Amino acid sequence: MERQDRSTREKNFFFARIDYVLIAIIAVLAVISVVVITSAMTSNQYIGDFRMRQIVFYVIGFGIAFVVMVIPMTLMKQYIWLIYGAGVLSLLVLFIMPDTPFTPIINGAQSWYRIGGLSLQPSEFVKIIYILTLAYVISQHNQFKQSNDLIEDFKLLFKMVLVTALPLFFILSQNDLGTVLVFIAIILGMVVVSGISWWLILPTLIVFVSIGVTTILGILYRPDIIQNLLGVQSYQLERIYTWLRPYEYFREGGFQLANSLQAIGSGGLQGQGYGQGSIYIPENHTDFIFTIIGEEFGFIGSTVVIMILFVLMLHLARIASASMDSFSAYFIVGYISMLMFQVFQNIGMTIQLLPITGLPLPFLSYGGTALWSNMLAIGIVLSIQFYRMRYKTAI
Repeated sequence: MERQDRSTREKNFFFARIDYVLIAIIAVLAVISVVVITSAMTSNQYIGDFRMRQIVFYVIGFGIAFVVMVIPMTLMKQYIWLIYGAGVLSLLVLFIMPDTPFTPIINGAQSWYRIGGLSLQPSEFVKIIYILTLAYVISQHNQFKQSNDLIEDFKLLFKMVLVTALPLFFILSQNDLGTVLVFIAIILGMVVVSGISWWLILPTLIVFVSIGVTTILGILYRPDIIQNLLGVQSYQLERIYTWLRPYEYFREGGFQLANSLQAIGSGGLQGQGYGQGSIYIPENHTDFIFTIIGEEFGFIGSTVVIMILFVLMLHLARIASASMDSFSAYFIVGYISMLMFQVFQNIGMTIQLLPITGLPLPFLSYGGTALWSNMLAIGIVLSIQFYRMRYKTAI
């Protein structure tokens, strides 16, 4: 009887440490994703049942999250360089095996593994591994640094750039600009909270912003100089033109953005109604899923979805502030940086605020690899909370 009571107490203790709020937020996003993808299938441009596939992806994703939840951060920290090496190796194989049945070129980029009928994009998982590695580098440096001066800040920044260089090189070779931008967003977000002096951060940001603005102005007004200096091809310039002038370059690729603007604009305040979307958007179940939300549910529905994503990030920030160690806190900050950028970029590109990069809307766009990488990160956050509550209860 005593053994049975102890077993019951341990079981209750286990379930009491699970972050049900975080799971509930993800579950709500899962429902929204399936509902919107179901509506996307009414456009008659698809053959397969993406709704059922997304449900399967989510079931597997929750399985990944719950398995990772029981792995303590201390164990991940212990094997961090092995994990980092495995991530870089997954990118290296794509680099040295160009265009094979196992590593095919999909949509002009060699970023995928083909295993049977399943395609996996390793760079999605490398994002999470990269955040883990940066969190480890920052926490270790700050724990053992000798002084608080610019020399130490330079050392930390150099270590962060060094960790970034290798995976970024392989991703650039895959012609995957969207993922490159995500990496930049992650490192910028983590630099801000790393303790590096603003005397070093601010000039660096000013230089990067100046280069970006100068490049865009050059593309618009002196494309000949940009082509000669940077070796940019004409088709690459057209991507910028179709972003800034989608109606002028409608036939060259601007039709997707032009139709996206029309679809979201036609939604008005309350939307056209579920399943009533009529404007054709290619691949609207993946990168342009927000156009369905805007057209069918209007400004109100779009705001609700954005607020749910904001609540998710706010909850993650609360967990980071309450975490027991800096490694865990830095990981969550890095993941929030990634989420924030991808949400802003994805929604921004559908309303012409930002150029089209092919980044999915986290937890909502159709796709297995991107969803599973996010669920991997959610599993790590659940682990942080799970073992924090264990420590807190033990005290």
